[in-house]
Order: sequence, then C-alpha cells, then structure tokens
Amino acid sequence: MVPWGRALAATGLGVSVPRLPGHGTTWQELNRTRWADWYGEVDRSFEKLRANCDQVVVGGLSMGGALALRLAADRGREVAGVVLVNPAVSTERKDVLALPVLKHVVPAFPGITNDIKKPGVEEFGYTRTPLRAAHSMMTGWKALRDDLPKVTQPLLMFLSTEDHVADASSARVIRAAVSSRDLVEHMLENSYHVATLDNDAPIIFEESAQFIRRVTGP
Repeated sequence: MVPWGRALAATGLGVSVPRLPGHGTTWQELNRTRWADWYGEVDRSFEKLRANCDQVVVGGLSMGGALALRLAADRGREVAGVVLVNPAVSTERKDVLALPVLKHVVPAFPGITNDIKKPGVEEFGYTRTPLRAAHSMMTGWKALRDDLPKVTQPLLMFLSTEDHVADASSARVIRAAVSSRDLVEHMLENSYHVATLDNDAPIIFEESAQFIRRVTGP
C-alpha cells in the first residue's frame, strides 16, 4: 500500500496509509485482532483526513477494499469516492464453511502471500493465515454485503484477470449490489492479486489519481 500512497502524495494529495492492528507484526498477534479492530483504525484515519482535507476518497486492496466499502456505506456523502484493487467481500471456497469450528482446533493455515507476477517482488506477508482473524473477516463480509446498496459514491475497481487469492465472486457481488451510478472497472492483464506491487501498479497509481481529481473537482 505504501507505494500507492506515495504515488498519490507525489501528485499533491493528502494521504493516509494506516497500519491495521495485527498487521506488520506476527500472525499470532493478528489472530488476536478482529474486524472491528481493523475497521476502527480505518475510521480513525478517515476522521484525521476529514479534519485536514476538503474531501476524502477511500481505497483498499483485498480485505482493505472491503473496509473501504464498509466506510463508504456507513459515511455516505462524507466519502467522495471509492477505489478498489482486487477487493475481497466473499469467496467460493468451501473449506471456509468449517472455520467456526476449525478456528478452535487449528490456529492457522498456510499463508497466501506473494501472489505477484512481477519477478523479484515480495509482499512480506505472513507465512500463516490465522483462522480466528479469518473467520472474523468473513463475518464482517456478510454484514457488509447486506449493506452494499448503501454505497452510492463513484467507484473505480481494478481487477486482475488472474488472481489466485480473491475469486471472481467478490467483483460480481459488488457490481450487482452497490448503488453507484458512476462505476468504472479496469482489468489488469499483467498482475496477480497484489497488483499494487505488480506490473500494472503504474496504471493503478495514475488512474486512481485521475479518478480522485475528477470526483473531488468543482
């Protein structure tokens, strides 16, 4: 997320890239945090931006996209626009149905990091996926899906044509449920899930900056 934030800041925009609780530390710590903790940090960062900026656009990658949509649904006109990169709000994986039980038996599954096409680039994510945190995320997804019609803001969505983490169900759900009349999709042909670190990152940076200028302009 940092390169994306820096690229937007370089155009003169005010930017906040919050570190979500449990992220950037250990998977064990992440397993002690929940959806409400992550959303709370996003909400606090949003409030700081609102205090210093005329208008605020929110964005996110993967689960961060779900948090951005949650904020847009909750804050309404206070959010000027939404930018999503391979957002995750649902999954077609059947093994997640066992999470309510498995999380009490198994602490973690193998990690799903580094889904990047560009050679030599690493995400530096966790080698394990903590199950209590994963179950909390998916519970948050369910409540969000019910509220997606509340999302009315202009929406820009970047989707990788080949994504090994977030399946196509998320984009279908978002597309069908949001009330945004201004919805633009851009397919990324040369990136996997972590597209903000991949070959198409310059496209994301440039087009998101243009989108922000457009939706916040006079």
